[in-house]
Amino acid sequence: MAKKAKTLGVNLPVPQSVDEAATAVRDIGETNREIGRINADANDRIAVIAEEAAQKVLPLQERVTALTEGLKVFAEANRAALTNGGKTKSANLVTGAISWRNLPPKVSLRKVEDVIASIKKLGFGKKFLRVKEEVDKEAMLKEPEKARTVAGVTVGSAGEEFIVEPFEVDVSGTQA
Repeated sequence: MAKKAKTLGVNLPVPQSVDEAATAVRDIGETNREIGRINADANDRIAVIAEEAAQKVLPLQERVTALTEGLKVFAEANRAALTNGGKTKSANLVTGAISWRNLPPKVSLRKVEDVIASIKKLGFGKKFLRVKEEVDKEAMLKEPEKARTVAGVTVGSAGEEFIVEPFEVDVSGTQA
């Protein structure tokens, strides 16, 4: 089956003169501003709804926190009975389960430069430091002819983009 060729401009409002093109740019600006007003109105309403929901949820979250902390005190006091003498890490209750989970270890660093210097001084460089090797694309863009000689590298055109910028006036008195 042969592919159909795309026909540009079909069923599009294509200006037929410079005046019509200027009108199209003005219409795009007006439409974009209307979109902005609709979005701003929606965001204002969403902010009100979110604030109302947050005020309703806060006391409920506080209740869950208090119940959880109380349950934790009970569970720790009765851990041996709940875990069959430590044979399990969870306890099934009639309405749900409680469990204990070991968190994985983590490494925290302060003053990374000092840590790196200390690792090198102690001779742990090969154990605790890694060297990251990556392609410098910016350098390739500076020398595209050389970059093209490397297998697997393609330096293409950035292409072209069509941009419509309706003029906007800021009458709020602030400077942009």
